[in-house]
Amino acid sequence: MRRVAERVKVAAIFAPGSKIKPVWFEWRRQKHAVTEMSYFWKSHDGAALRLHFAVSDGSNLFELIFNATDQNWTLEGVEGR
Repeated sequence: MRRVAERVKVAAIFAPGSKIKPVWFEWRRQKHAVTEMSYFWKSHDGAALRLHFAVSDGSNLFELIFNATDQNWTLEGVEGR
């Protein structure tokens, strides 16, 4: 996976039970619809809780990170481009 580490705009559904589901994200002026979420995990960056989402747009695999402290999204990596 190629590291990107760029802030992105994400539309997500915040469901009951603390579940978050990314629906689409915008990267480099291109909108990517999330067709599948294959994996989810948590990590910490100091005191900040980071939620990782491995998602696909049907062609590529992306790692999105939601920082629960500052509530920003980052596209951490991409595979397939």
